[in-house]
Amino acid sequence: MIEHDCQRQQIQDGDKATMKKTLYALIGALALVQAGAARAEEPFPHKPVRLVVGFVPGGGTDVSARIIAQHLSTVLGQPLVVENRPGASGLIAGEMVAKAEPDGYTLLLANMQSTVSAPYMLPVSYDPVKAFTAVRYIGSVPNILVVNPSKNDVKSLQELTDLVKASPGKYTYASSGMGSPQHLSAARFSQITGAQMEHIPYKGSGQAMADLLGAQVDMNFDTLPGAIGQVRAGKLRPLAVTSAKRAASLPDVPTLAEAGVKGMDVEQWYAVLAPANVPPAVLAKLDEALKASLTDKGVASKLADQGMVVGGGPDSPADFQAFVQSEYEKYGRITADLGLKKP
Repeated sequence: MIEHDCQRQQIQDGDKATMKKTLYALIGALALVQAGAARAEEPFPHKPVRLVVGFVPGGGTDVSARIIAQHLSTVLGQPLVVENRPGASGLIAGEMVAKAEPDGYTLLLANMQSTVSAPYMLPVSYDPVKAFTAVRYIGSVPNILVVNPSKNDVKSLQELTDLVKASPGKYTYASSGMGSPQHLSAARFSQITGAQMEHIPYKGSGQAMADLLGAQVDMNFDTLPGAIGQVRAGKLRPLAVTSAKRAASLPDVPTLAEAGVKGMDVEQWYAVLAPANVPPAVLAKLDEALKASLTDKGVASKLADQGMVVGGGPDSPADFQAFVQSEYEKYGRITADLGLKKP
């Protein structure tokens, strides 16, 4: 009898312990739910923001991202972390951001290449336009045709054109990837002049620049921010810019039209995108913060020094979304005209 009473008491004690554990678990779960609800009600932003760049460090997109991020962090009151995810002409980074939570904490420093031209030449798992919320247009830069004088000591565009035409397929040009402005500029240059070159694509302008400086390739129609430092240092020789007007940061460098090649006007634009369906209040906060950063004299001066024309494009998220759609259609026509398509 005593033994049965002991067993019964042990069972009761065990039941009580189980009930206590269950109660504590429920209390803990409730606390987490309440904490999560409270967290959700916190104003944006209440934690660090990621700015994803689809290219290696050192190129024009990366340089622009880091200039903007420093000031944007101050405006938002949270750390802004630049994260490089290079590959597939920026489409790897694009896919990452397109599939991220649309809460404003994952952004893409996008450019013309990754947004509207590369998708025509490389496989893409998302809709390049519908997968994103357009936040703010940043600005544009021309490309600049540069050569390494230690490899090819040409001093003008005409000299380079004659050199390449004399040996079709011998000379190479670097780019930051398929569908990049460098790629499109060189393809258009070849189409107009008949100078046939071999395309060597890289994961970003930084790698392309390293091989140009190392005399592994012959030339590059690089974005101005990616090349201007080496031009100023005398390591690269500029022959022409691809914009309709000369670049204010390098006023002595002629346009392609002035140098004898007409019918080209290629510029790289930059922008900030977020995943589709970002809440309107978060979008408004991001747009306001970006506008404040881009109008800051220090930021604007640094970007201009890199050769960027800040602004000059759509000035609201809605106008920018329409701009992206029109640019996507435009580059569909351009790539088709150049005979460029997915492998």
